[in-house]
Amino acid sequence: MSVADAAADATADTTLSTLPTTVIVPTVGRPSLSQLLAALAAATGPPPFEVIVVDDRPATDRAEAQPLETSAAGYLPVQVVRGGGRGPAHARNVGWRQARTPWVSFLDDDVLPDADWLDRLADDLAACDPDTAGTQGTVRVPLPDDRPPTDWERVTAGLTGASWITADMTYRRDALVATGGFDERFPRAFREDADIALRVQDTCGRLVHGRRGVRHPVRPVDDWVSVRAQAGNADDVLMRRLHGRGWYARAAAARGRRPMHLAVTAAAVAAAVATVSGRRLAAGLAAGAWLGGSGVFAWQRIAPGPRTAVEVRRMLVTSAAIPFAAVWHTVRGWWQHRGAMPWQGLPDLVVVSCDLVLDPDADNGPAARPGAREQLDRLRAEGVRIRLVHPHAAGNGTRGDLAAEDDQALEDVLGRLDRHHGMQSGSLAERCLELPATTPLADLADTVLEGSR
Repeated sequence: MSVADAAADATADTTLSTLPTTVIVPTVGRPSLSQLLAALAAATGPPPFEVIVVDDRPATDRAEAQPLETSAAGYLPVQVVRGGGRGPAHARNVGWRQARTPWVSFLDDDVLPDADWLDRLADDLAACDPDTAGTQGTVRVPLPDDRPPTDWERVTAGLTGASWITADMTYRRDALVATGGFDERFPRAFREDADIALRVQDTCGRLVHGRRGVRHPVRPVDDWVSVRAQAGNADDVLMRRLHGRGWYARAAAARGRRPMHLAVTAAAVAAAVATVSGRRLAAGLAAGAWLGGSGVFAWQRIAPGPRTAVEVRRMLVTSAAIPFAAVWHTVRGWWQHRGAMPWQGLPDLVVVSCDLVLDPDADNGPAARPGAREQLDRLRAEGVRIRLVHPHAAGNGTRGDLAAEDDQALEDVLGRLDRHHGMQSGSLAERCLELPATTPLADLADTVLEGSR
């Protein structure tokens, strides 16, 4: 039985012992992946229909790396697909497009589901009415009991009160299809979850908080993580372009210290300009403002922490660098996203005429036109499904008289093909793109990938 057949049965049979959801876990190969899979396998309750692990290590690294270790998942059915190292938004899109269940549950690879997570997830899904498009789990960040938390620990602890974060978030698959999934212009694990939550609420239904929960341990980082994190200022600019000035309130997101960073940076620039031009008094005043602002910022980060020598040194150095990094990334974001339009996303399904990809002169069974397999494989790598039809069947979304063909022979030359299962009754929506038979074969993949973003 195929995944699609089984998913349809699971949807129709409410007594089935599997949950009507697929768990998606994007990963860059961190050791925490095995701990997550082990905790998921040990959790009480009905298992998910499938677990899809998206290997998002860059292709250059994956060629030398060992395959992802997923044996900790035990009895759970696990599929590993490639993400290509293009960031968590793209990886989640690749994952959910493979899913054929009514719900899709996202987990980060560094969380640990509670022992009753599956039981609670079953309750959360059962409590969702037709107007509910998604449900979020509770995220807890364990902090040390014997000392105040460090700056990075406090930043991570902010996940505890964050809304709609994909550390533990379940959406209706129909809602992901309708919105085009995650906006891949968000390259980091930052704001991409807030963006899709706003779009889902605007078009598909409400989001609710469930009863299930995960723990999110604080991962070890280097001294400069807070400086690198300022790249998120460019993502904030994209959020404003897409959702307007009031997006912070709608997403319940913290505004950060951008006005302070701008003032401190402006004071430093003014001090440098005044020094070069020989205006000592102006240079002294501007330098004082810069040092004072940097000192206030550093103390705001040092005061609630453990105040060890290592932590104080780290805060002093990074507090001097953060304002400049924040302003730089803000300016970069304004330029990069100056003409940003709403995200469209890729189609869920591409319908291709057999005349476009099959050699009409083949004598001994089907044969692909030169380059056809490579073009279709590019779409599959993005999670897009391919359905093959005869020209006279195009337009009705079915396989037409290809049902009488040798499916295995076709897949041998063209790769995996989607098979029509009559699942368009509303339980699993499809966002379909039908390619004209006149599409140049060499441009097939680009027509879909570039025309749908």
